[in-house]
Amino acid sequence: MTTPAARSGTGQPAELFFEDLVPGLTVDLGVVTVDGDEMVAFARRFDPQWYHVDPDLAGESRHGGLIASGFYTVSLFMRAYVDHLLSRAAADASPGLEELRWLAPVRAGDRLAVRVDVMGARPSTARPGLGTVSLTGTMLRLGADDRPEQEVLRTRFRGWFAARPTEAEPAAPADPPEADRPEADQPDDGPTGADQPASEPAEIDPAEAKPAETKPVETEPAETSPDGPEQPEGGPTKAEPHA
Repeated sequence: MTTPAARSGTGQPAELFFEDLVPGLTVDLGVVTVDGDEMVAFARRFDPQWYHVDPDLAGESRHGGLIASGFYTVSLFMRAYVDHLLSRAAADASPGLEELRWLAPVRAGDRLAVRVDVMGARPSTARPGLGTVSLTGTMLRLGADDRPEQEVLRTRFRGWFAARPTEAEPAAPADPPEADRPEADQPDDGPTGADQPASEPAEIDPAEAKPAETKPVETEPAETSPDGPEQPEGGPTKAEPHA
């Protein structure tokens, strides 16, 4: 019997498991292009600070124009992480992150290269069957020649991933009941004469049959006294002659 296959973060059968996410592994999460309209719409909904939503004020500031909300940028990272890793891996959930840094402004039209590095992995002590993987995610702005120019985001976090399913060991066959064992009715030395049916006496080889040897029985003569044989007590005595 095989353990049911674990599902990936998007619900499909998983192809990557905890054992595959070894320290030192780098996973390329592709390149994201920042959409200006989406960037502003996100800021208006979730982070409506003036340098995210007001182009005039942002243009007059030290920012020189609108910049993305940091939470929009990390949302772009999350989408790339799901599309290129969690969609393939037996991901369960995340217990949290340790670091989230916005290292440089992100603007409309930026092309951001995304990657994740596995920093550590160990079996989970809180969730049997899962492993805890420590990860570092980064986003780097690319230049016109597709070479990284600047790191704009870095995050350190942990994720839970299911261990690879294993084949269940087949159950050992149960010992047959004592009464069903062929040797249960036989003593250790095999059948004896007592087990032979009365209608089938044990066969004897005539050549091996011998007459029973007899010995004469020696008897000793009974002891007698000079006066004749002893008479038992109370027995008859010699009759006296009648006068």
